[in-house]
Amino acid sequence: MENNNLTTQETAKDLGLRPEEFEKIKEILGRTPNFTELSIFSVMWSEHCSYKNSITWLKTLPKDGPRMLAKAGEENAGMVDLGDGIACVFKIESHNHPSALEPYQGAATGVGGINRDIFTMGARPIAQLNSLRFGDPNHPKTQWLIKGVVKGIGDYGNAFGIPTVGGEVFFDECYHVNPLVNAMSAGIVKVGETVSATSHGVGNPVYIVGSATGKDGINGAAFASKDITEDSVNDLPAVQVGDPFQEKLLLEASLEVIKTGAVVGMQDMGAAGIICSNSEMSAKGEHGMRIDLDKVPTRQQNMLPFEILLSESQERMLIVVEKGKEALVEAVFEKWDLNCAIIGEVTDTKRLQYFMNGELVADVPADDLVLGGGAPVYQREYKEPTYYQEFQKFNINDVKEPEDLKAVAQHLTNHPNIASKRWVTSQYDSMVGTANMVTNKPSDAAVVSVKDTDKAIVLTVDCNSRYVNADPQKGCAIAVAEAARNITCAGGEPVAITNCLNFGNPYVPEVYWQFVGAIKGMGEACTKFETPVTGGNVSFYNQSSDEGPVFPTPTIGMLGVMDDINNMMTLDFKQEGDLIYLVGESVNDIASSQYLASYHKISASPAPYFDLDKEYDTHQVIKQLISNKLVQSAHDVADGGLYIALLEASMPNKLGFNINSDSEIRKDAFLFGEAQGRIVVSVKPEEQEAFVEFMATTEIEFSLLGHVTTGSLLVDDENFGSVQDAKSTYDNVLHHILGE
Repeated sequence: MENNNLTTQETAKDLGLRPEEFEKIKEILGRTPNFTELSIFSVMWSEHCSYKNSITWLKTLPKDGPRMLAKAGEENAGMVDLGDGIACVFKIESHNHPSALEPYQGAATGVGGINRDIFTMGARPIAQLNSLRFGDPNHPKTQWLIKGVVKGIGDYGNAFGIPTVGGEVFFDECYHVNPLVNAMSAGIVKVGETVSATSHGVGNPVYIVGSATGKDGINGAAFASKDITEDSVNDLPAVQVGDPFQEKLLLEASLEVIKTGAVVGMQDMGAAGIICSNSEMSAKGEHGMRIDLDKVPTRQQNMLPFEILLSESQERMLIVVEKGKEALVEAVFEKWDLNCAIIGEVTDTKRLQYFMNGELVADVPADDLVLGGGAPVYQREYKEPTYYQEFQKFNINDVKEPEDLKAVAQHLTNHPNIASKRWVTSQYDSMVGTANMVTNKPSDAAVVSVKDTDKAIVLTVDCNSRYVNADPQKGCAIAVAEAARNITCAGGEPVAITNCLNFGNPYVPEVYWQFVGAIKGMGEACTKFETPVTGGNVSFYNQSSDEGPVFPTPTIGMLGVMDDINNMMTLDFKQEGDLIYLVGESVNDIASSQYLASYHKISASPAPYFDLDKEYDTHQVIKQLISNKLVQSAHDVADGGLYIALLEASMPNKLGFNINSDSEIRKDAFLFGEAQGRIVVSVKPEEQEAFVEFMATTEIEFSLLGHVTTGSLLVDDENFGSVQDAKSTYDNVLHHILGE
């Protein structure tokens, strides 16, 4: 076997391995690894693949539920039973580091990768969402990043033919160096027609299908497991290059080949490429593989063994096929004009043996490479950062209430975090496939119909990272609650979540404290809402030496089910004269609000008011109001507070509102505070009595705010302007900053 002059602790360090990890590798192998073998361990034991600094806490999250068909860690993505023999497969993942250096390809390949996770299991993707975070939108670097990321997502998703149905965009200077690009996909499959990412059956052939393998993306997993520095530009070869048209062919071929009955197991090649697929499938199936690397179709000549193994070239799959059925598989891929090459076979050794031109170049045990096997598991030190207690000292009485609240309303309407993201969404195709039900019917969450049924899936991504930074445990619980609130307001039933956990360096105790707190808050809220965690992604090292870590950003992707699409609820006011009610409690609170952060420029405050039990009870009431047809609209109060919620409900039909504030609450807190657990609903006058009678049977606070008008925005008889002027501002903020 090649020795590559063997390796040293210094070699291991250069590959991102710690000294103790190098010693453990030598112990596992019973010898010093050669360079190819050490490269294998470096990517498989990277944070991105092994979750070595997070798995201990991730295991505390709830993962059981009555609808769960594939739980966290069991497959490439979570799978939830929709009833009537139909299931939804969904997942969210990050592509932050690649997007920071090469935004177009970084974002595009993130979209490609998350969709492969879905159709590898046999599900056809029907909806995509994304969660994006950038620095100051007026900064040239941010503008370069957002234009590249949005174009990458749009070009790939539009060409691939899957609608982008929802998402979020948030700006803060903490994301200046490290933007966050989180992509989510959901697909539909019939129960029993899925395929697993496993390998078994001695002698079964192992195929690589799809694109040829090149040098793009080598060490991408390791690249994603370290801080961004000035030298990171030298890692640009680690950014993959995508081809959405090739992926479309691969989608159709993959779904077709599953129907042949010849497939034993299938897995996409994302982070860490061939080695990751080989090791994870073999470990799961308790078998091994013998692979001839010289049989892998390549785009470049004379690629070295470690380059072939670690390449993250896109649009590739590994398939294990039942011996004797090769012709069935090859016919499918020939039909779709895709590479389909046998590169090895399944063995009973539980080892991965790699050959190049007949020479053994690496021999490693599959189980020792993977999460849950021999990969290292750490429990990191964590401690409360000094800022946390400082934030708790915030007192609303120290903030003078502005005399001109109309100016505050205009400030928020004109803020990039509040205003329309039309500049972004107009670059995405939301209509392809014709299943998206909210393109012309604005709703708090995306509603996507399930073909040939009366059902729909309801999807959202949510996280206010300012809240999480202020209080990780409460802030992450709020993220789960807001996701559930959005799905509930759309008429759905929240059933499960996937998460994308974006944090700084886990070796910094204060950063790890944020991570631990977020996991605790997520677990608490998911348990309350009965939304088990189906899996997702951990992205550490989102920080730089100059800027420090980003806000802790545990993005929640939530799936809801709508058994009857006639139950769908929209957020828009329907007609003049309808009554406007607030369901939920008004609180004298402006903590961590956009109003406090950008108008008063005060960053040191705790997370806003939040009561998990009251929040849950409020959701149950909203579900009944919708199912009993007692409300015309429902819209949650979130970023920007009550005023922005009312404005967003007014704009679609160019209506307005006339409301009265609560004399017991500071007027700025009433209008612009972001206390949680509040929902604005509108009620027909003839339904008012039934609405009030129903609400009286609950323990949830509610109050009459006012009524819907023809187009003016009135608060306590003060005219805040016309809805037309506000809409003109709201719709064009990003266009003015970023250009048409």
